[in-house]
Parts: sequence; C-alpha cells; structure tokens
Amino acid sequence: MTDQIKTPAEVREKTLVVHFDTRLPKLSLGQRMQIPIIAWAVWAVIRVLGPTLRFEVLGGQRAGRDYRPDQPPNIYAFWHRCIIAGAWYFRNRNGVLMNTTNFDGQWTRRVIERLGYGTAQCSSTRGGLRGLAVMAQRLKEGFDAAFTIDGPRGPCYVAKPGPAMLARRTGRPIVVFHIGLERAWTLKKTWDLFQIPKLFTRAILVIAPPIAAGVDVNREGLEEKHQEMQRMLDRVRGVAETWFSLTEAEQERERALWNV
Repeated sequence: MTDQIKTPAEVREKTLVVHFDTRLPKLSLGQRMQIPIIAWAVWAVIRVLGPTLRFEVLGGQRAGRDYRPDQPPNIYAFWHRCIIAGAWYFRNRNGVLMNTTNFDGQWTRRVIERLGYGTAQCSSTRGGLRGLAVMAQRLKEGFDAAFTIDGPRGPCYVAKPGPAMLARRTGRPIVVFHIGLERAWTLKKTWDLFQIPKLFTRAILVIAPPIAAGVDVNREGLEEKHQEMQRMLDRVRGVAETWFSLTEAEQERERALWNV
C-alpha cells in the first residue's frame, strides 16, 4: 500500500504538541511546584481578557481576517511585548512557537499549548539550531512557525536571526506583526516593557507584507534579510503603538496604505 500525502489542511486537523528539549535544566522542588500554579494563573488571565479584546487588522489579510488553514505556512516574528494579545488572536491554528527550556519556558509552554500551539523547545544558550530543525520539519508538514523575536531575555526590540535562518532553510516567507493596545498595563521594570491588555480595550494588529525567503543566500545575504526583518518590525511597531493617538483622517490614510 502506498502512503497518501496529506494536505496542510488534513495535517492541521491533528492536535499539534511538539516537544524538543535539549537537556532540561535542573529545577528546585519549589520551582517545579510553581510551574503549574503560574501556568494556571496566566492562562486564567488570558482566558478572561482575550474574548473582550476588540481587534482591527491592518494588512496581512491572509494571516489576519482572511486566514484559512489550508494556505501555505509562514514564519511569523513579533516582539515579546505583545505576546498576550498575539497569543490570543492567533490561537488554535496549531502554529509552532520556539520556546526555551528554562523555568519561564516550562510554565509558558503549558499556557501556549492550552491555546492550541505546538512548541519547539531548546535552550536559550545551546541547541538553538536543533530547535530550528524541528520548526523546519513542521513547516514542511504545513504548520506555521513563530518567534518572539527579542526573547527570551532581550535586549528589547533587537531581532534575533532565527527567522531569517529558517527562511533560508525552508524557502518560506517571514511575516512580522505588532499589536498596539488602546488601554493596557505596561510592566515598566521588565526588560520587554511587557503589556497586559485591559478589559474591553481596542487593539490594532498591523501585519507587514511577507519578506521573501533568501534560499541558498550567503552570509551577507542572510544578514540583509535579518536587517530587512528588523526594519519591518520597527515599522509595524511604530504604526501600532501610535495608532490610538492618530486623528480619524490619519487612521484612514494608514488603512489605505496597508489594506491593499
């Protein structure tokens, strides 16, 4: 009997949970006890806040309001600051998120998997290339891949090269986005200026046009893709973070630019 090749839509029907742990760190008993408690608390916050968020989407129709599970997969990149709103908006699409194996990564994994994501886990200091290999395989199977691109420890708003490396390996484009919130709590003492949306706030999701993959490019070409991604991340952040201070006429001009 010959094997049947499954379409991305058929593949996506399965629940995706991808674990790729490169030697889990030794955690104390206290840390192991905290992991399920923190995970439950964070999940509860997202589950309460998420349904109240009122999203508007600029650009990226296929990734946003016109999303279909049978379309070719993309590589997504976004800043750590907007992970709560982003995780809620893109939930239950079986995308694969790069996740670290440290203490924070262990409770984060439980949260994002409850939101319908898979995880490709690797150490933040070792094993990253092996984690990319897992994501490359999942892209081949039809699943999206995503990075909180300045995580897990920063510096803030400085993009790491993982998506560009994955794009070169797989030929899939990079799609960057940012989410601005009209009302939010900003944790100013955190490295990422993390934001927690307030109930019933408006949110603007700005999705940039895909950045074409640089398959078989040399080191200089890879760096150019990385810098292009950095510039686009800065651009969408600039639009999203200032959106609710714009006049109605200025917002209409931005809509005309992005929604083409």
